[in-house]
Amino acid sequence: MKRVIYLTVLTASLATLISFQTKPAFDLKASVARGKETYVGYCISCHMEQGEGIEGVYPPVAKSDYMMADKNRTIQQILYGASGEMKVNGKVYNMNMTGFDLSDGEVSDLMNYIRNSFGNKGPAVLPEHVKALRKK
Repeated sequence: MKRVIYLTVLTASLATLISFQTKPAFDLKASVARGKETYVGYCISCHMEQGEGIEGVYPPVAKSDYMMADKNRTIQQILYGASGEMKVNGKVYNMNMTGFDLSDGEVSDLMNYIRNSFGNKGPAVLPEHVKALRKK
């Protein structure tokens, strides 16, 4: 009888320990929804409601070969801005973009929104990835 009680307590303890160590899965759908709010607040005035940008002035994020090719570069541009020439979907843009004072989570959400909207499809960008790219 003692052995049964001991095994039951041990099993319950291990199950509790494992449940506390398991990190919940990243919710991409929720991140995309939060990212839309950030897009509306920071990006829509240049990149427009449907991500089409303004030809010759502000590049599109919709179906953007440039943005989808290098998520690290895009994260850096959101954080620190961009200037100079860039070729997006075969068209040259030469503009200045300001960086934004956003948290790692906000940048992650924004990236997940633009990388999974406007005809784009990309894997989740986690806040930890953004944190790793911040300049020291």
